[in-house]
Amino acid sequence: MDHWKVAYAEHNACKNLDFITIEQIEKAGLRIIPASVPGELQLDMMRQGIIDDLFYSDNALTAQRLENLHAWYYTRFDTKKDMHLKFYGIDTVADIYLNGKMVKSVSNMFLEYEIFEPLKEKDNELIVHIKPVCIEARKFELPASCISLAAYNYPAFYMRKAAHSYGWDIMPRIVTSGIWKPVELVKTKKNQIKNVFLSTSLIDGTDATLTFYITTEVEGDFIQDYSVRVTGVCEDSRFEVEKTLYHTDYRFELFVENCKLWFPRFKGKPNLYRVKAELLFRGGEPVDSYEFRSGIRTVKLERTDVAGINGEFCFCINGVKTFITGTNWVPLDAFHSRDEQRMEKALKLLYESGCNMVRCWGGNVYERRELFDFCDENGIMVWQDFAMGCAIYPFDTTFAQKMLEEAEFIIKRYRNHPSLVLWAGDNECDMAIAEWSNVKLNPDTNWITRKVLKHALALHDWSRPYLPSSPYISETAFKLGKRPSEEHLWGPRDYFKSNYYRNSECHFASETGYHGCNSPQSMEKFLKKTWPFFDDSGAVRKELLVHATAMETVEDAPYTYRIRLMYDQVKTMFLKEPDNLNDLAKMSQISQAEADKFLIEHFRIQKWRKTGLIWWNLIDGWPQFSDAVVDYYFEKKLAFHFIKRAQNPVLLMFDEPDGANLPLYAANDYLDDKEVSFRITNITEGQLVLEGRVNVRANSTQKVTDILWKDQLFYLIEFTVDGKTYKNHYYTGLLNISFENYLRDLKKSGLDDFTF
Repeated sequence: MDHWKVAYAEHNACKNLDFITIEQIEKAGLRIIPASVPGELQLDMMRQGIIDDLFYSDNALTAQRLENLHAWYYTRFDTKKDMHLKFYGIDTVADIYLNGKMVKSVSNMFLEYEIFEPLKEKDNELIVHIKPVCIEARKFELPASCISLAAYNYPAFYMRKAAHSYGWDIMPRIVTSGIWKPVELVKTKKNQIKNVFLSTSLIDGTDATLTFYITTEVEGDFIQDYSVRVTGVCEDSRFEVEKTLYHTDYRFELFVENCKLWFPRFKGKPNLYRVKAELLFRGGEPVDSYEFRSGIRTVKLERTDVAGINGEFCFCINGVKTFITGTNWVPLDAFHSRDEQRMEKALKLLYESGCNMVRCWGGNVYERRELFDFCDENGIMVWQDFAMGCAIYPFDTTFAQKMLEEAEFIIKRYRNHPSLVLWAGDNECDMAIAEWSNVKLNPDTNWITRKVLKHALALHDWSRPYLPSSPYISETAFKLGKRPSEEHLWGPRDYFKSNYYRNSECHFASETGYHGCNSPQSMEKFLKKTWPFFDDSGAVRKELLVHATAMETVEDAPYTYRIRLMYDQVKTMFLKEPDNLNDLAKMSQISQAEADKFLIEHFRIQKWRKTGLIWWNLIDGWPQFSDAVVDYYFEKKLAFHFIKRAQNPVLLMFDEPDGANLPLYAANDYLDDKEVSFRITNITEGQLVLEGRVNVRANSTQKVTDILWKDQLFYLIEFTVDGKTYKNHYYTGLLNISFENYLRDLKKSGLDDFTF
């Protein structure tokens, strides 16, 4: 559907206007501009020069003055017989008019909508009136118990829209509106497969039992005239079953001999079956079909409520314990209509970094199918949050109904993907309830995550574990006052080897990270002035605060601490402060890279007391100073390369010193033993320290030996496994070090991967 236009006006100027035809809109005297669908109103205004680039300098602040705009998207179109309209995503509250009649009101950015009203062959009129979501949010009085991480996010409670849109510490406040996904004319089917679900019930040796569920819609009176045929093929493995229908819904078991299992990355091959479900009519004539890919695998989360000696938080895939090396997936763009064009590059980075899991964070949109398809193909496990974060949401029937509708749609959309191994109810809402509120309620009072979402999963996807929140503070943990087995390790954001990070009790960290400055060439793309960072009074310059990310430019506003935090982390590590932009960027990137490397290796050394770490985060969704290891322009920071090496499935690494000794460890995430030869060189003093061979047991970490510890030395670790040579390094005593000496040794080791 082409040739869209959009008319817009401020709320008080148009709140009493009601347009049902395009003629009424075009005669109303509103400003009308060409529109892109998929797209957002703000992007259309930028293209027409009405507003400046919201990603440049402090322009993002001006987006707050657009939050009162109504937008009328409209187009005319022709069609063929037996077609209907499908909207894949509307942001967010809207009324849809078709040929002078209001046909649907919508209020959820995450859902799809189909319009089955009759269409004309020629000159149909379609109008989508999108209302200002922040003003719509005022219609709902919030319960007194509701709190949010920052004042900016209160409109998010009843409005089912990506929470980051209202402003977050990683995203600007740009409250988007638009038709952010395609609108299509699709064939109306009288006989159709509405949805299917294929899950693994049991794996017994080389055989598997699968459960297949199908929902159909038929026009015939006698359902027995219909049957369903299901076939699946993976290499030389095949199954086929045909069943007569006695109702439009049917569930039955399939038995697969000599099955091909789906394994996570580094544990085996992620085998996928090409599955085809066919709806057959009298004598086997296919009247509809549904094709998808599926994997045969089981998933279990072995977890305890609290951390400790007997604590646990471990994913088991096909009965095998799996150590997690993963990243958090946050918005690819503040304007989600642009996500698709950024997806391919981001997925390549996800794979290149060596991750075996990606956590889809709850402040984001629910991601496109391309992410799940990629993860299915490459053995990358997916942890999926439901879209709530960092708040006490309203525990009432209005919100519960919204979440139930959303959850049922999202569950059905994703449940056939074998890469999906965990549903999580939200991001940090248990922490908000138990720790951020002065009341300090029991998180079990949150019946949205304890009952509504749990109920939806029991109905539609019983095949995966469910974590009510991340971190999940169970009633037991709350009453005992003990830390949960899985945590988000942010803490003081001080020296990354402080007691907080070194001695954390948790067994699994699903968030942790460290600041890293952008490259100078990237900063030049979004800042008027790149240096110095502070004005004559010592205050952080305004445009830097905006990209920190701050919604206000007074230094005590939420999130404005991040520039000074980055400086403090640099000052902690190096003897001198930077006096130019290039040195600041390199010092900050070294600090971030060493921090991320340390955190990953610290967890890998303690395998299986520690069972995984999901670092924050892969890539920025707008130009900013952040924990991301790839910036908005796809420029890799030094940390990306350090992480890639630290996540190699076979790794040699040093632990922190034990007295006068520096322990060397070897990790192996494969399911077979690995023979490793290694060579360790003291780059700083130009000496070979150690060389040898070690057999590293399957799926384990083991100590190899000790060397003598000495302060401020750069050790290069080179090791060969399966005929390929890899590198790692360790710098002793990363406090008050010489920037020049570190940089010299980094270059000599061949690990100088700066992009500037």
